[in-house]
Amino acid sequence: MKTKNLLTLCLATLLNAGTALTLFAQDAVPQTKVLTFDRTPQLNPTYQYSTPDNAYLTKLRTSYNLDKVVAGKKTDFDKVKAICGWARKRWEHNGDNTPLKNDPISILEEAATGKQFRCVEYGILVSGALNAIGIPARTLALKMEHTDTIAYGAGHVAAEAYLRDLKKWVMVDGQFDVIPMLQNTPLNAVELQQALSAGAPDLKVVSFSGTKAADYFSWIAPYLFYFDTKLDNRYDVERVLGSIMLVPKGYKNLTIFQKVNPIKNMVYTHSLADFYPEIK
Repeated sequence: MKTKNLLTLCLATLLNAGTALTLFAQDAVPQTKVLTFDRTPQLNPTYQYSTPDNAYLTKLRTSYNLDKVVAGKKTDFDKVKAICGWARKRWEHNGDNTPLKNDPISILEEAATGKQFRCVEYGILVSGALNAIGIPARTLALKMEHTDTIAYGAGHVAAEAYLRDLKKWVMVDGQFDVIPMLQNTPLNAVELQQALSAGAPDLKVVSFSGTKAADYFSWIAPYLFYFDTKLDNRYDVERVLGSIMLVPKGYKNLTIFQKVNPIKNMVYTHSLADFYPEIK
């Protein structure tokens, strides 16, 4: 398929989702490579999620009053915005600190003592909090094109949430309190990459923290190349090891992260259908 037609198709698939209250428009779209993906399934992977009545998620929801955080929010998107803004306020970003344990409650307990954490922990918290209120979510690892030859700072972690009322995945970046939008439609990470590469003029962000679209898109654009997420997203169980990486067509499978870190337990696909399944 020709590049122009593919970009048109990618952007045309976005659904009209209603206007958000806090929007910051993009002044100039940073140039990024045109990436292409398949739309038909290749692997048909199995994803696993916990329901909100899970004991761990119930504790997270009740201990941190998440029902109050989303009180009065009628749509899934409004709830996601509220959780993203709440998560951003739990601590200030520190790219060098790691928690003793990497689950949402443990991270929040350490943050309450004044500790600060990385983008990874924002992604874990946003994903956990959304699952706790009944919105399926997962952490999302973003990696630069030449991640295997870059020693430091070659990746970023956010989250993605599945909005059942819109039947689509959306990207949620807790570190920056950002959800990317095209006109009035929230985007997933690949849709954001496609919109940036197409030079879409109507890109903007939802942010309750004042993050500007121009600054955010310029920063995030290089990371929108390889996309991976865990297959098992359950809580309070021994998770099955394994992740799936979405690789642009024509590019190699990524097997090394930041020069020296082997990427293990990964399956690879070019398929958007594999990476963005519909959840009932």
